[in-house]
Amino acid sequence: METQVKSSATADGLRDRALGALMGAFIGDALGVGPHWYYDLDQMVADYGPWIDSYTRPKPGRYHEGVEPGQPSQSGILLEMTLRSLVDCGGYDETDFCRRLDAELFPQLDGTSMNGPGGYTSQSIRDAWRNRFQEGLDWGKFGSDVDNTEAAERIIAIAVRYALNPAKLAWAVTANTALTQTNGNVLTTTTTYGAVLGMLVEGHQLDTDISDKLMERIKADTRISRFNSSVQPLHAAAQGRVEAEKNTDCVPCMEAFFSSHDALVTPSGVVRAAHDSAIRIEPASKVSVLYGLPCAVHHQFPAAYYLTARFPDDFESAVLHALNGGGQNQARAMLTGALSGAMVGLSGIPRRFIDGLERAEVLLALAERLVDDMQSQAQRNYSHGYFIDERRCP
Repeated sequence: METQVKSSATADGLRDRALGALMGAFIGDALGVGPHWYYDLDQMVADYGPWIDSYTRPKPGRYHEGVEPGQPSQSGILLEMTLRSLVDCGGYDETDFCRRLDAELFPQLDGTSMNGPGGYTSQSIRDAWRNRFQEGLDWGKFGSDVDNTEAAERIIAIAVRYALNPAKLAWAVTANTALTQTNGNVLTTTTTYGAVLGMLVEGHQLDTDISDKLMERIKADTRISRFNSSVQPLHAAAQGRVEAEKNTDCVPCMEAFFSSHDALVTPSGVVRAAHDSAIRIEPASKVSVLYGLPCAVHHQFPAAYYLTARFPDDFESAVLHALNGGGQNQARAMLTGALSGAMVGLSGIPRRFIDGLERAEVLLALAERLVDDMQSQAQRNYSHGYFIDERRCP
């Protein structure tokens, strides 16, 4: 039997789950680099064989050409950038995050898709680059209507960091998403995904009760988020506005102004389908055909929920079925990798996926520092009885 990676704190389930979510996302991203965006599934089989089970090299002339097996796409690079910002600042600092985009990413872009770190730049990032570098607009004054999962891929680190503070998780995920995407459906589904991921890191199961738990957090009527409370605000950013709540000492509970609450109901419905013996998708990778091969959030999130629920104890099966589904499989594998990694923990991720991931030791060290911050902040807050706002970069 293949050996498993062990967390540095094997007795700490929370730590194991948090590290699993982060490393699972990096693994899913890198797995998708080679066979990314094959809408002709027969061609994908012709190029890579009937089942892809490891890191691969992109074929000449395709997306990410020149990226080596185990290296990240730009999505993985952005996730690491977000992770570094969280670690360096001790929490989410929007000014620092935007500075990193301006200084580290945007100078490497030229506004075209087949360019930039990772070999491809998504539409929402290209739009942000034009608004900043060509139009000179301030952050917070623009946002793309593109409905892809670009923001969802980087907020994974934010969701893990604030898994024990649902109020701050919802605010920070929504605010960060709105920097590049202001589509109402993107904001609600991305924040819901972040909330689900946070709950899995907490220790909840991805089961048919998950949506009811989310709804209960929405309904909670309190102004201050307390340790392990039920507060889960998803606020006015869904209407294109992110209120300037971040400078307060405590995180206020913001009202839920969803354009629709359907995003909250979706996870349990998908889980029910995954567990219903009368509904069988075989192989499970065909879930991509059912929900849709393209990039939009309404194709990607249900497939990620389904595969995680279908293989609750099996990271390899969940992520590889996401990968072998074709289409926007890089995002599907990344989103599934985070959810499944939170379910099984770092200790449940097969060693070969860590060994084949470039700079795995660096990424794991960053993840460890983030989890250290999460746990130490939770301990301080527990002693005070409430969550105070995190410190910020100088």
